[in-house]
Amino acid sequence: MAILDADIPAAADDGARRSIARRIAAGAWASTEFKVGLFVFTALLLAALIYPEVSSLDPTRMNVRGRNTPPVFVGEGWSWAHPLGTDQLGRDMLLRSLVGLRYSLLIGVSTVILMLFVGSIVGLFAGYRGGLTDTVLMRITDAQLSIPMIILAIAILGVSRPTIPAIILVLGLSGWPVYARVMRSVVMAERKKEYVRGARVLGASDGRIMFRLILPLALPPIAFVAVLDVARMMIFESVLGFLGLGVQPPTPTFGNIIADGRKFLINAWWIATLPGVFLFVTLGSLNLMGAALERSRNRVYGGLS
Repeated sequence: MAILDADIPAAADDGARRSIARRIAAGAWASTEFKVGLFVFTALLLAALIYPEVSSLDPTRMNVRGRNTPPVFVGEGWSWAHPLGTDQLGRDMLLRSLVGLRYSLLIGVSTVILMLFVGSIVGLFAGYRGGLTDTVLMRITDAQLSIPMIILAIAILGVSRPTIPAIILVLGLSGWPVYARVMRSVVMAERKKEYVRGARVLGASDGRIMFRLILPLALPPIAFVAVLDVARMMIFESVLGFLGLGVQPPTPTFGNIIADGRKFLINAWWIATLPGVFLFVTLGSLNLMGAALERSRNRVYGGLS
């Protein structure tokens, strides 16, 4: 018997789910650290999106005569044309750092989306089907978890060309097991509840129950993990770039800028330091928002229990 979404008992809970989401968002917004994190992250994002487009400079164009120009806050020889100085080849550090932030965010966010998608599908089927399906999928997950992400990424990217899609694919397919584990635990708890039994009685298919009823309830717990994982993936991308296995020069990324600048720490310390500062501030803003969301979620769900 075909049924409408409105016939499913859990449909009555849609308003409650939206109410819980609004309460979590409101609780996080009431936190000063969330506002600070959001403001800093938004400012950095807008700068990374806008400044490289309006600047007359080229992040890859060399100007040997202007090499190692110090930032405006360091001693003599600085220039307002390069407020954060230049590197060993005369390239503007502000522009290169912001372009590096672009690529770091692109890889971080895309990787987390891929991890979330693969892990959610695996965990959803394992938790709902149970039995042999659960055993096989969880053994695959355990095998993947036993291999450190950075080691797997180095092994694969070391023998292939490290393009942006390749980096996203390698990191994404290395990090999905955490999401699969969390999704599975939530789904196993949800499948025993009355609304699932009621949906089966009304004739709902397993696919409809999994994707229309259980999945919307199971996503919020791992959505908060995803916010913090963006920061983690940005770190991994920078590590790979530092090792020469990330996005290849002349495209600037935090990792390869820092790797190039480590040779000039005595005479031009800002080359390696400034990208690290940008990365630190970006990760700090993401962590502030993620921590505020997590505390708000714990308060809301604690009040419901």
